[in-house]
Amino acid sequence: MEQDLREMFKKEKREQQSIINNGHEERFLEKLQQSLPKGEKTNRAWLKVAVSIMVMLSVGVSYFLWNNNSNVGSTVVESDPINEKQTEFTFGDLSPDLKKVENYYVANINLELAKLEVSPDTKDLIDGYMEQLNNLNIEYKTLNAELKELGPNDQTITALIENLQLRLQLLQKLKRKLNDLKLSKNEQINENSI
Repeated sequence: MEQDLREMFKKEKREQQSIINNGHEERFLEKLQQSLPKGEKTNRAWLKVAVSIMVMLSVGVSYFLWNNNSNVGSTVVESDPINEKQTEFTFGDLSPDLKKVENYYVANINLELAKLEVSPDTKDLIDGYMEQLNNLNIEYKTLNAELKELGPNDQTITALIENLQLRLQLLQKLKRKLNDLKLSKNEQINENSI
């Protein structure tokens, strides 16, 4: 019994470390499985099928578009007289300031035309104003031709600007008349309903 206690404890400790209780490994794996989140295995085969279909469709569409684009060069387009008129000389071609003035009035005229609401009741009124606008448009083209032939002068440029102003004022007057007509129609409906 003269053994050193320290050595005895070390020896016992080594023996305990090398001996594992029966079933320890199985219990450990079981606890590990319980602590891990349970993820359901999903069948993702449908996802793979969907992706492959999308790839095939995109390849097919790309091929179709590429084939159609190669035939575009052989298409013959006839000249459009409306586009030729747009390339005519206008007073806006004289200077950037005049171009701004012309663009301003043309944009506002087109905006007013786009806002018009045509109905069977207002068709005659609108047709009358459109005829006046057409006459002003013809006069505008004549003034542009004169400007091209004679060169820029104050009278022609002033006449062109006044023509644009007159067309815009005419459309605004038409808009006011249509609003008045609409209001009077609403008043008649209200009086009839009372």
